[in-house]
Formats: sequence, C-alpha cells, structure tokens
Amino acid sequence: MQKAEQAAAERVNTGMQEAAKNPDYGRDLRTRTKQFALRIVRLCAALPDTMVARTLGRQVLRSGTSVGANYREAQRARSRAEFASKAQIVLQELDETAYWLELISDGEIVPADRRDDLRRETEGLISIMVASVRTSKSRTKSKT
Repeated sequence: MQKAEQAAAERVNTGMQEAAKNPDYGRDLRTRTKQFALRIVRLCAALPDTMVARTLGRQVLRSGTSVGANYREAQRARSRAEFASKAQIVLQELDETAYWLELISDGEIVPADRRDDLRRETEGLISIMVASVRTSKSRTKSKT
C-alpha cells in the first residue's frame, strides 16, 4: 500500500473510532461541513478578478457549499440505505471540490497558505465520508 493510501486508511480508522466514542460526532460533522462551506466562500471572495479565477471560483463555490447542505439532508434520512445514498452525494461533491481546489492550487491562483489547509480539510472530510458510507452500507447488508 502506498504512503498516501496508508495515511488515508489511518484517518478513516481514526474517524470511525471517534464516531464510536462520541455521541455528538454527527453534530460535529454538521458544524465542520458548515465551516468548510464558509471557508470556501471566503476563498472565492479572495480570488483575483480574472476570467479563469471567476470560472474556477463559481465551480468550487457550488460544489464546496453543497457539501454541508447535502450532509444535513443525509442526517434526515429515513433509513440506513437512504443515508448511504445521500452520503454518497456528499462524497461526490467533496471529490469535485477537491478537483477544483487542485486546479486553483496547481494554477497558483491563490497563495499556498490559503489553499493547502483547505485541500487537507477536503481530504479529511472525504476520508470521513468514505468510512461513513462503508459503515452504513455494511450495516444495511447485515440487516438483510
């Protein structure tokens, strides 16, 4: 297993362990996804006024702010299967956000200190949501 995959697996295991210990874990993730959206908003507001920055900014703004909204919707799921489905949408939006942030980063559109921490947070949320989807799917299968 490559180093990046090992690190991601360790973050997933840590996230799963934290969820098991902390009854407010979902509430914390709700706050964390909202804070993530606010950070995306601030990043977009700070982008330079160029055609490229505006285009990438609109894309990352759309996908990055939908993460929290879709997570809230997942929290209202009526079943584990529905939760897994809605959490998968959160994961897709996070992956898309990661892509746009990579373009902003690789294109050096904003300074490294503004983008690197946000990219790490995106990867952390992806790891949590991957674990959440896997857990939900495995629990759904065990119930049938």
